Amino acid sequence: MSENPKIRFGILGCADIARKVARAINLAPNSTLYAIASRSIEKAHKFAANNGLSTQTLNIYGSYDQLLDDPCVDAVYMPLPTSLHLHWAVLAARKKKHLLLEKPAALDVGELDQILQACQSNGVQFMSGSMWLHHPRTAKLKDLISDSKLFGQINYIHSSSTLPGTKEFLENNIRVKPDLDALGVLGDLGWYCIEAILWAKDYQLPTIVTALPDVTKNSAGVILSFTASIQWEPPDPTVATIHCSFLSHTSMDLAISASNGTVRCNDYIIPYAENYSSFEFTTGAKFAELHIGWSVVPEEVRVVSQLPQEALMVQELSRLAEGIREFGCNPDQKWPQISRNTQLVLDAVKKSIDLGFEPVRVLF
Repeated sequence: MSENPKIRFGILGCADIARKVARAINLAPNSTLYAIASRSIEKAHKFAANNGLSTQTLNIYGSYDQLLDDPCVDAVYMPLPTSLHLHWAVLAARKKKHLLLEKPAALDVGELDQILQACQSNGVQFMSGSMWLHHPRTAKLKDLISDSKLFGQINYIHSSSTLPGTKEFLENNIRVKPDLDALGVLGDLGWYCIEAILWAKDYQLPTIVTALPDVTKNSAGVILSFTASIQWEPPDPTVATIHCSFLSHTSMDLAISASNGTVRCNDYIIPYAENYSSFEFTTGAKFAELHIGWSVVPEEVRVVSQLPQEALMVQELSRLAEGIREFGCNPDQKWPQISRNTQLVLDAVKKSIDLGFEPVRVLF
């Protein structure tokens, strides 16, 4: 066994989301926060101080290269702007660092394929920063919707993710800057919604994607709001709709309808509470006589979580990294494939928008 049983993480960049993941790294039982890097040593020190991180045990670097050159760093969390992912993610993989890459993973599938190839050829684990996939509620939901007798065949899925962008956000946030995060809300919130509908369909790629003509862009051409329709053709026909916006009240909704039941979750991306969550499940519903009510009411299914979902995400990546280091296991290809399928559909939505809302066939 290694003398350092815990996976040592470095954080590349001091974005706001890095505060949450830094906490998660130290909450997970099999990882430790070892290093932080920023483009300036002062910013890195400020990040450590603001988050109560001891510089006695934490290595602080004033450049990304310095962190990646540290042989003691096992894994890297990368919350950089999407335009920087290709360069730094490939470099991290070449330096044999396991990679937890903030979403969206790339600007397009061509860039993502280069990142995934670098990870594969260097034997390191890739995972995107989609925390909700690691919550025990997600597993509970999957068990339920996979029960063909109880739930039936899925025929409709809806997912939305919106937030009310302030004037400051809409003018200055990196997610509305074409040189930093050119995909805008499509990459930021759309990643979750696309991932969620693919998750419901066991990551089976759809056939046709069509953006609806309600797209709002800023003056720089970055998408601020959009809606899209996504279709699977027979023999397993399903329709999904997604809506994402920086211009609406906060929502994180997922609804799945099947031949025998429905599930609804109103906080699937970030649960209302850290230690438990819930969703609604309905089956056998009919209208009462005279249609003055329903025969059943939705059942609330509650799920307890011992750790926050972000800590569970870190724990899973660390478990995989430990298996590679200690037992010579191969990287788990599940996580790269989830991200690649998500990116393929995201690319199709963008292409449909660019073509004036024409239907686009998803290419494998």
